[in-house]
Amino acid sequence: MFVDQVNVTLWAGNGGHGCLSFRREKGIPKGGPDGGRGGNGGNIFFVSDKNLNTLAYLRYHPINKAKKGAHGEGGNRRGRNGDDVFLKVPVGTIVREKDKKKVLFDFVQDNQKFLAVEGGKGGRGNASFATSTRQTPKFREEGKPGEKKDLTLELKLIADVGLIGFPNVGKSTLISKISAARPVIADYPFTTLVPNLGVVDIDEFRSFVVADVPGLIEGAHLGHGLGAKFLRHVQRTKILVHLIDVSPYSNRDPVQDYSTVIEELKAFDDSLVRRPQLLVANKIDILGEEIHRVEKIKSLARKLGLPFFAISALKREGIRELIIAMTRELDAQSVQEEKS
Repeated sequence: MFVDQVNVTLWAGNGGHGCLSFRREKGIPKGGPDGGRGGNGGNIFFVSDKNLNTLAYLRYHPINKAKKGAHGEGGNRRGRNGDDVFLKVPVGTIVREKDKKKVLFDFVQDNQKFLAVEGGKGGRGNASFATSTRQTPKFREEGKPGEKKDLTLELKLIADVGLIGFPNVGKSTLISKISAARPVIADYPFTTLVPNLGVVDIDEFRSFVVADVPGLIEGAHLGHGLGAKFLRHVQRTKILVHLIDVSPYSNRDPVQDYSTVIEELKAFDDSLVRRPQLLVANKIDILGEEIHRVEKIKSLARKLGLPFFAISALKREGIRELIIAMTRELDAQSVQEEKS
């Protein structure tokens, strides 16, 4: 099950209490203080794992507690520390305090570790308070409570290329043709219920990741359709490939489709519309005599200064040229990042 947002409650372990004890051995009737310190409570860490792609585990385990530290003992024996808890999350996960926008941590690489809540410190035993002038302290410290936090975890898939567009424009078909991804494909809207990731091999040593983002419709940023749930995944992509169905069977104006999706991106995050874009007219194999539908998109691309491609994802027509263009744009992005 794909889960990309969860709320969790984390309790770190409490620190163990210090011990109040005095040495009592045969032949030493009035030994000094020997109360040991309590152990520290366990911490809870989040750790990124590149092999995960969902927050499903935390959805079904929303409350996590670390063990408390053991109390100190006589003979200056320190209590055992509580075991730390390590919760694995996918790369791309953002950690926030619940109901707040401030980001506490952003996992962008594999095997990153973030201390989410810290265990309480163990209290000192009375042996720690003995001095030359206070040789028999009859007090000790209690352990400190561990931290408790309510957090929101949000997953934003990390991909180089994001495929966007209305439902049923051919995004799933395209990703299935250019990578090993095998999404559900059918002739009805919203067959893609979760974002799909595919790896496109350029050559023996290079590849890039493509994300097929579920269909956007008008009002997506307000929660209509599935767009609001998955628009966040577009935020991490370096370039956007905007697919438009130019077949006459969509019963929609292709230029209006483009404008609608762009307005939804802008309403969700204005920076998205400034990402490099490729404009792609799909399903040219079933155009028939209505070639003017492709020409409208081609004219739009020329007006906006966007690279334009006419393809049939199903028939694999024009796909090679599209992959080359994606690669070229990603290379240009890499050069720009190195300069900055």
